[in-house]
Amino acid sequence: MTADALACPLLVLQRAIQTNDFPRFTVGRDKLLRTLQYFSRFYAWYLFRSNSPPRLIAPFEAIKKQFALTRKALRLGKNVEHFKAAATAMDDTKSRDEFLRYCTVGRQLGYAVYLTLDMATYVDTVGIWKLESAKRLQKEAYRAWFVGLLFNAVAGCYTLWELRQRETTIDKADGEGVVESKKIQRERQATNIQLISDLCDLTIPSSALGYANLDDGIVGLAGTVSSLIGVWGTWKKTA
Repeated sequence: MTADALACPLLVLQRAIQTNDFPRFTVGRDKLLRTLQYFSRFYAWYLFRSNSPPRLIAPFEAIKKQFALTRKALRLGKNVEHFKAAATAMDDTKSRDEFLRYCTVGRQLGYAVYLTLDMATYVDTVGIWKLESAKRLQKEAYRAWFVGLLFNAVAGCYTLWELRQRETTIDKADGEGVVESKKIQRERQATNIQLISDLCDLTIPSSALGYANLDDGIVGLAGTVSSLIGVWGTWKKTA
C-alpha cells in the first residue's frame, strides 16, 4: 500500500525527472522534494483518519519531516536572491505599472524575510545551536511568507483585471488584434495558474498561524497541487 501511494506523485514527476537538466537546479530538486513532502503530509492524514495501523503511517510521517528538513538546507542563502530582486524591482522606475512594481517589492521582501528567519531556525532544528526563540522566529517566518504570498495573489488579481481591460480595446477583426488577443490569452492562463498556486500555498502559513482552521489533509493536498504546478513550470523552462 505504501509503494502504491508513493507511485502516484512519482508517476506525475517521471517525465520531469527524465529531463537531464532538471535535477541540476536547486529549485528543481526543491519542487520534487516539496511534492513528496506535502503528498506524504496528506497521505499520513488520510491513513490516520482511515484508522490504519501506525506502521503504515510512520513512513509518510518520516518523509514529511525529513524532506522538510532537507529543503531547509537547500534554501540556505536563497534569501539573498530575494533581497536583490526586491532592490531591482524598487529601482525599476521604467516599470509600466507602479502598482505591480510595489507588489513585486512586497512579495520579494516577504520571501526574503521568510527565508532569513527560516535559515535562523535551521540551526535549532538540526541541533547545532538551540535557540529559545526558535518557535517565535518560525512563527514570524510564516507571517512573512504569508505577506509575500498575499502580495503575489493581489498582483495576480490585478493582472487579470488589467488583461480584461486590454481585451476590451482590441479589434479582433484586425490581424494585429488577433495576435494581441492570443497574447492576452497566454498571459491570462499563466496568471491563473500562478494565482491557483498562491492560493494553495496560502493555506500553509494560514494554518500554521491559526488564521484558518485547516487540517493536515487540506494543507497537504493544497501543498501537493502548488508543488506540482511548480514542477511543471520548472520543467517547461528546462525542457
